Amino acid sequence: QAQLVESGGALVQPGDSLRLSCAASGVTFRSYSVAWFRQAPGKEREFVAAIRGSGGGFRPYSSDSVKDRFTISRDNAKSVVHLQMNDLKPEDTAVYYCAAGSGVILSSLSNRAAYNYWGQGTQVTVSS
Repeated sequence: QAQLVESGGALVQPGDSLRLSCAASGVTFRSYSVAWFRQAPGKEREFVAAIRGSGGGFRPYSSDSVKDRFTISRDNAKSVVHLQMNDLKPEDTAVYYCAAGSGVILSSLSNRAAYNYWGQGTQVTVSS
């Protein structure tokens, strides 16, 4: 049974940095694309960043709203994906979810339906 567990969420101040982690088990990790989505209160869950599996050369992609501040990376040996978030803003406040999918094509990376497995989420709050 596949399982994704997020960690690293916290209450931070504007301008701070935070690193989220997503630990996977029960899947052939290196072949899966892994993404981060976030959901703020009253809003739709939105794509943040993704990193492709072995079929996509492990290439990272980020949404325009975070690409200059957030970096996604993966450690295949440990079956972990990280999201490094710098210069955090109040609008980054949300529950951050990790998702994994097999055979996710490039054009579907930001599509929630492309991912088979989801974690429970970790809360990130940016406030002064």
